Amino acid sequence: MSDTFTGDRTNAISVRFPFFSNPPIIFMKQLSFSPAWLCLVVFLIASPLMAEKPEEYTSLREVFSDESLRKDFGIQGEYLYKEGDCVFGLQVVAEGDGKFRCVAYPGGLPGEGWTRGDAKFSGTAESVSGKDWKRGDGATESELSDILRFTPTGELPPGFQPGEKTLDAKVAITRRDNGQENGQGRRRMIEMSITLDGFDPPVVFKKVRRTSPTLGEKAPEGALVVFDGSNLDQFLPGAKMDETQSRRGASRGNTLWAEAASKPFEKGQAYKMHLEFMLSYMPKARGQGRSNSGVYIDEAYECQVLDSFGLDGKNNECGGFYTIAEPAVNMCFPPLQWQTYDIDFTPPKFGADGTKTENARLTVKQNGVVIHDNIELPKETPGRKKETDEARGVYLQGHSNKVQYRNIWVKYE
Repeated sequence: MSDTFTGDRTNAISVRFPFFSNPPIIFMKQLSFSPAWLCLVVFLIASPLMAEKPEEYTSLREVFSDESLRKDFGIQGEYLYKEGDCVFGLQVVAEGDGKFRCVAYPGGLPGEGWTRGDAKFSGTAESVSGKDWKRGDGATESELSDILRFTPTGELPPGFQPGEKTLDAKVAITRRDNGQENGQGRRRMIEMSITLDGFDPPVVFKKVRRTSPTLGEKAPEGALVVFDGSNLDQFLPGAKMDETQSRRGASRGNTLWAEAASKPFEKGQAYKMHLEFMLSYMPKARGQGRSNSGVYIDEAYECQVLDSFGLDGKNNECGGFYTIAEPAVNMCFPPLQWQTYDIDFTPPKFGADGTKTENARLTVKQNGVVIHDNIELPKETPGRKKETDEARGVYLQGHSNKVQYRNIWVKYE
């Protein structure tokens, strides 16, 4: 069949696209109209709707070498205010171009004074100056500062008056000589704070960096070392390491990229699994597009891995089991910081006829805090394999993002 159209000169098709400023495109049926023209039209219609994939940064080196990223990443993080019995936690989430999302927690940070169901206050913030913080600014005693303009959403937090729309705060990094020799001269202390000057005395939130108590925990005697950075012997073909860390002399060696399936563990055996993961920094990504991966236990039950820092902690966010269970508290740390899962897993049991007789059970600690306590898994989660009594291992989902893993081991019970 011919791919051209012929016909009456008076029979014309006029197509106008609202986002084009040029005159209407006229297709005359007597002109040749090939599939190539059709592809061009489809491309012109679709191209404004095609969203560019947000940038993904997998190391501190990448972030701090880019002046446009350095300040936002530096401001992002966890802060704590303590004055007598009054304690407030604050999480500041970078969303790109000097914009932030903020959550304040009366009582302390999630897992350390604040728990699910307690009151919390949300808002947005924006850098007023819009200036970048350049590397090397300032001398030994120096301060880099900016003003963040906070806008509350929903219920007003303490300090806001009815009708008040914004609250300005000074955010500053202070470098000072701590007087200690490190073999290469004096080492500088770096402190960061957010100060609300409209209070008497001023309210000062100091930046903190929490680390998991099990970070770097070594495999106990008799454990199966699944990944220690030296090789991929316990993984099926397709798994890949990032060898740049060992080339830089990192003490913990190489990391493992997401999208890797291990060889099967012992059939029917309960076990404890330890693993560490690091989320990419993707300030302009949102929702499920923000450093997405997943730990498929027994290749059937996905414990979500996602940059959920500052979110509610739903069952499709970090630490959740999709459609089954939310984490007891959202213990997700900021991106580009190593985090831990410690998982005690008991596989399901099946009868001789293949019928399931007992559900799988597990306990999960994220960054040292119990987020699931001996819960039942009544079914598999979507995205991988069905429940079975076959021997299986762990699958680290890729999901098009560059999440990194390390220090994975299994101890049978």
